[in-house]
Amino acid sequence: MLEVMQQRLQETFGLRAFRPGQQQVIETLLSGRSALAVFPTGGGKSLCYQLPALMLEGLTLVVSPLIALMKDQVDQLNALNIPAARLDSSVDGDELKRIYQGLETGSIKLLYVAPERLANERFLARLKRLNISMMAVDEAHCVSEWGHNFRPDYLKLARLADELKVGRVLALTATATPQVAEQIRSSFAIAQADHVQTGFFRPNLLIGVMPCAAEERNDQLYRQIISASTGASIVYVTLQKTAEQVAAFLKRKGVSAQAYHAGLKDDRRHQVQEAFMSGAVDVVVATIAFGMGIDKSDIRAIYHYNLPKSLENYMQEIGRAGRDGERAHCTLLASLDDLTVLENFTYGDTPDDESLSGLINGLLSQPDQFDVSVHELSGQFDVRPLVINTLLTYLELEGVIRATAPFYTEYKVGFIIPQEQVLAHFDSQRADFLEALFSSGKKGRTWLTLKPIEAARELQVERMRILNALNYLEQQGMVELQVAGVRQAFRKVAMPASSQELIARLQSQFQLREQRDIDRLQQVTEWAQQSPCYQQALVAYFGESLAEPCGQCSACQGLVASMPARARRDVDPSVIRSVQKEEHAALSTPRQLARFLCGISSPKASRARLARHSAFGSMEEAPFSEVLAQCMDSRH
Repeated sequence: MLEVMQQRLQETFGLRAFRPGQQQVIETLLSGRSALAVFPTGGGKSLCYQLPALMLEGLTLVVSPLIALMKDQVDQLNALNIPAARLDSSVDGDELKRIYQGLETGSIKLLYVAPERLANERFLARLKRLNISMMAVDEAHCVSEWGHNFRPDYLKLARLADELKVGRVLALTATATPQVAEQIRSSFAIAQADHVQTGFFRPNLLIGVMPCAAEERNDQLYRQIISASTGASIVYVTLQKTAEQVAAFLKRKGVSAQAYHAGLKDDRRHQVQEAFMSGAVDVVVATIAFGMGIDKSDIRAIYHYNLPKSLENYMQEIGRAGRDGERAHCTLLASLDDLTVLENFTYGDTPDDESLSGLINGLLSQPDQFDVSVHELSGQFDVRPLVINTLLTYLELEGVIRATAPFYTEYKVGFIIPQEQVLAHFDSQRADFLEALFSSGKKGRTWLTLKPIEAARELQVERMRILNALNYLEQQGMVELQVAGVRQAFRKVAMPASSQELIARLQSQFQLREQRDIDRLQQVTEWAQQSPCYQQALVAYFGESLAEPCGQCSACQGLVASMPARARRDVDPSVIRSVQKEEHAALSTPRQLARFLCGISSPKASRARLARHSAFGSMEEAPFSEVLAQCMDSRH
């Protein structure tokens, strides 16, 4: 087997030798066992599934959270004549048909998808017909509630792997503390012996912490950039508006810089990324998404304009520098003023007790088979959609409900060939059924709109018969389909012994998550100010040890990183009382009001257009906990 692996490595990938850990992971997978690979950013995780994918029968399904990473990987594989494809929002109809045909014929070996797509009933039905030899789960730390980037979709991947009869799973991450790694192994039934970790220490990264008052950061950043050796650099910021402002400042100073964030249109983000990759742009000022899957080996500097959300985020982001092994600078412009905005992100996601209680009771009162719209629930109970998805996942893990499949309430049918020709392709019984189905819809100028639930009731058939018919017509190239109105279907498994105990337990779970996120921020500030060696303290956080201080970080150089005191704004009780007197339904609880005053949007406040209110964000520089305490006191 080793000889075949070496041959594939050289002939297909043009590589002479495996990097540390790769051979062990690949041999584990080819032996039929699942594995966890914890490699540093740029450590060669992708090869660990790409090479065995070519040696295994069937399809390798790669679950990845970012379109940029998928595109990059697929382009590289196709350039090596490896049949790979990706399914994301940027894929057009013709390309989608080509990919589906490739899956049916077995000509595609690797398929990259976002975790959300695995909740799509039409897509899952296709996957269940395929032989899936392996599932690779990138950013696997997202499966852990103890991790820094928990995503509820990831919690369902283990169960999905069983349902799809996946041969083996490879979990991949660059940032897993011992606690997170344990939960990943437990989720995917990975043996301790098949957990391969290659070490977090990167000796070529020169870590520096530079205490800096918020108003001085632009000038400090500029001085750092012009004094450093020439080369590509990334500046990480927290907010989209900061990315635009800092990029504009650097451009005025003559630096080749561009902003990158989720608020830009897809084509603009792509332009910035391509310009950075080609060297046409030297500096990208970006929010945290930039860099995921960017395979650029010669990044010479990473600057953190704002504090990172966690040490996991920090490790992941600096890991994008110096992948060529050459020295690279990683500088944190440290200001405690950043804590207010970062804390507010966390507090904004925690629902208040009244909303959470109402939401859970509403779900428990549903019939045995029910379906919900996350968007509608969000507006009704004033809970962010991501939090509702998390709650639904918690209820599944509690054994209360089980997701059956999402479905769409509306299908738009565009006829590629005339309707009469479609009917002519079938015997009289099927043609009569299709004609009745088309007649049940609403005809527009371009599209025929069908509502499968209503059509099933009218035609007295199962909804799945209608969906199977539409999918078949699409596969045959006779029609084009567009879907809308997603709803998640569930069935009740067991009612809790005590609904109040369940509510209290889930409320506690959300509060624990909030506190863990706040604790991570505290860990960042303690690391920045109290570490005798930044590298030593960083690898210790991830469960490893560095025998000697690195000797080259700013702490080892004797530079003390004591940050200026955090700027504070006193809470004004008169503003709180004034808004309370207005009796806005969207601001009726203390947490709702505190979020509003701190400039944190919520579903109900957005619908009531309260972002235009003069008091919105009036206390955004005050600690949320103090604003919340005053809102609670003012109510009594």
